[in-house]
Amino acid sequence: MLNEYKISGLEKLGEFIRNFLKNDDEHYNEKEERLAYLMKRSEIENPWFTQENQRYNLQQWASLFTKENIENWLSKYQLSNTSKRVGLILAGNIPLVGFHDIISVVLSNHIPVIKLSSKDRLMLPYLLELWNDFSNNEIEYHIVERLEKYDAVIATGSNNTARYLEYYFKNSLSIIRKNRTSVAVLKGDETNEELQLLADDIFRYYGLGCRNVTRILIPKEMKLDGLFENFINYKDIINHNKYANNYDYNRAIYLLNQDQFWDNNFVMLKEDEKLFSPLSVINFSRYETLEEVKQFVETNKDEIQTIVAKQELGLESIGFGETQNPSLDTYADNVDTMAFLSVI
Repeated sequence: MLNEYKISGLEKLGEFIRNFLKNDDEHYNEKEERLAYLMKRSEIENPWFTQENQRYNLQQWASLFTKENIENWLSKYQLSNTSKRVGLILAGNIPLVGFHDIISVVLSNHIPVIKLSSKDRLMLPYLLELWNDFSNNEIEYHIVERLEKYDAVIATGSNNTARYLEYYFKNSLSIIRKNRTSVAVLKGDETNEELQLLADDIFRYYGLGCRNVTRILIPKEMKLDGLFENFINYKDIINHNKYANNYDYNRAIYLLNQDQFWDNNFVMLKEDEKLFSPLSVINFSRYETLEEVKQFVETNKDEIQTIVAKQELGLESIGFGETQNPSLDTYADNVDTMAFLSVI
C-alpha cells in the first residue's frame, strides 16, 4: 500500500533541494539557511565533505525525487501493511550515503531506527525532518546511539566490521554489507570525452565511495598517456589537504620499495592485480582476451559494486561517468533492499 503523503513529501523535498541549489545565500529562506549552515558544519567536521561534493550529491538525489520515479520504483514490490522496526547502521564514506536505506524503509511502510555515522551526522537528520514536514508528519523514525528493539537490521561497514555485525545480528533478519569497489574495462578506442567521464567515476568524492573506480583493465598494447591527459580536469584535487597527505604517503612508500608506478603529480597509476587501491592510486592490469576480463569479474564478483565499460564488450556494465548517478532501484552490494523489506 502506497502512502501518498510520504511520496508527495519526498517530491516536495526534491523541489526544495532544487530551489536551494539555484538560490544564492542572500535569498535563502529560513529552511534553506539551516541547510546551508549544516553543510558548512559537515565540511568542518569531515573535510572530505566539501561544499562541491555535498551540492553534487544533493543534486543527484533531487533529480530522483519525482512522483513518476518513486511510483515506478515502488510498483515492482508488494509493500507491507504491517510496520516493523528496521535498525539501520549507516556508513559515512560519502555524503548522504545512508539516505537510500532510510528512504527504502520509510516507503516500505516500516519504521527506521537509525544509527548515524559520526562522519555524516548532520545532513541526514535535517533532510528527514524536512521530508516529514512535507509529508504531513506521517513519517515515524528514531535516531539512536545504540540499536535496541528492532525486527530487522541493515548494516554497512568494512569487511572487519561486517564479521562483528554478522555475529552480533546472527539471530536477526539482516542485510550486512561489506567493502566493495568498482572497476573499469577499456577497449582501447575510447574517446577523450569517455575518458574524461571515467575521471568522474574515479575522482568524484575523492574516490571514497564503493561506486568509485579503483581498478582499470586495459588492452595489452594500450598506452597510459591518454588516461593522464584526460584526468587533468581533476588536477586541483591535490590541493585538498587530506587527499594530498594520502598521495604523498603512497608515493613515498612506492619510492622506498622501488616499485614501478606512473605519476602525474596528483594521481598514480600502478600495475597491480589488487582490486582495491589506496587513495590517490589507480591499479591497472593488461588483458589479451575478453575471456580474461570475464574470469577476473567472476573471481571478484562479491567485491565489485559496478563495472564501467562500453556495452559492446558484453559485460554487465554501465556507461562512463554514470557510477555516481545511481537510480532508486540501484542497490548497494546488488542486494535488493526493497525486496528484503517487503517480506520481513
